Amino acid sequence: QVQLVESGGGSVQSGGSLRLSCAASGYTYNTYYMAWFRQAPGKEREGVAAIDSDGSTSYADSVKGRFTISNVNAKSTLYLKMNDLKPEDTGMYFCAADGDWPFGEYNYWGQGTQVTVSS
Repeated sequence: QVQLVESGGGSVQSGGSLRLSCAASGYTYNTYYMAWFRQAPGKEREGVAAIDSDGSTSYADSVKGRFTISNVNAKSTLYLKMNDLKPEDTGMYFCAADGDWPFGEYNYWGQGTQVTVSS
């Protein structure tokens, strides 16, 4: 079965950077759309960034210019590089695979990794 495991979360100050990783197994990597979602306390889950097998990307307006999604640095690892982090970026970040472009329903989900940004 497909497994997605996120890592790289942590606590940083405003303006700092983090790189999240999603290790994928159980399917041929880069054959599905993949995406990062996040959920802040008291808010609904929202799509953050998505990538297809050809490298095309889509970003939420709130993270454009600051976040970069990629899958070119490893065969089975999806990355989310986050720069200039803001307190509103705080939340649980989830890796997802095999969904509707770019932030629709996805079939596979990781457990999540926590990102906390302080002022």
